[in-house]
Amino acid sequence: MRIAHPTTNRVYASRTNFLFPMRIIIQRVKSSQVEVNDRIIGKIGRGLNLLVGIADTDTEVELDWMARKCLELRLFPDSKSVQDIGGELLVISQFTLYGDCRKGRRPSFDRSAAPERAEILYDKFVKMLRESGLKVETGLFGAMMQVSIDNDGPVTLVLERESA
Repeated sequence: MRIAHPTTNRVYASRTNFLFPMRIIIQRVKSSQVEVNDRIIGKIGRGLNLLVGIADTDTEVELDWMARKCLELRLFPDSKSVQDIGGELLVISQFTLYGDCRKGRRPSFDRSAAPERAEILYDKFVKMLRESGLKVETGLFGAMMQVSIDNDGPVTLVLERESA
């Protein structure tokens, strides 16, 4: 049976083929920074490091839910959120979160959004986070980056949201 995704109208062989969620790895940090070509382009103090994977089925509905969840999750002492403590966010695009290693020796990234579409959605996600008033730093989309993370805890979570 072939079925169209309800928001993108992309046709899939079955419903299970389009239920790949937006994925974010959240890490509570004391500090974090990202470098491109040996130059620091983003640096934060206490807050969250977000490694963001955009699926080919993601829409603004998922972006909004994920942004709110990242800002409101109570991951700091005394059940406080990053908003509650006035923390900072470092947001890094990472399509490799969709690497499928089940077959062969080379990961498949078929579930990742195409770079052009992923960059648009990534920028919208960052904009939603910035609307919180917190300091939000980013990496450089599509670039080879070196990310330094000083974990606090460590606290690391996988946040997923299936397409609506």
